[in-house]
Amino acid sequence: MGNPFVHVELSSADLPASKGFYGALFDWKLTDIPLPGGGSYTLVDVGGGTGGGMLVSPVPGTPSAWLPYVAVEDLKASTAKAASLGATLIMDNVAVLEMGWLSIFRDPTGALLGMWQAKG
Repeated sequence: MGNPFVHVELSSADLPASKGFYGALFDWKLTDIPLPGGGSYTLVDVGGGTGGGMLVSPVPGTPSAWLPYVAVEDLKASTAKAASLGATLIMDNVAVLEMGWLSIFRDPTGALLGMWQAKG
């Protein structure tokens, strides 16, 4: 069986507006958690299925966009494989709090995708 989508993340140009819109539209439970160094990350609990998160776009002036993440068992090997197949790495093996690690790449057609390796 293939690797599942496990998380969907919104980088928002206006986080309060995004939280208000999606919270009202889908009745999602939104929980803010503090980030080291300031700011917060909003966890999205959808009740069942794949949840996600929201954050202020890390690149000012960029439009809001959703980014899906796929689970992998070995992030370093999967990231290297993506690069060998023509992907351009955007973020490479970044630790996320005490939860795991992520990489983000742009595929050869220009689409962005994240990969996630949970800790433990």
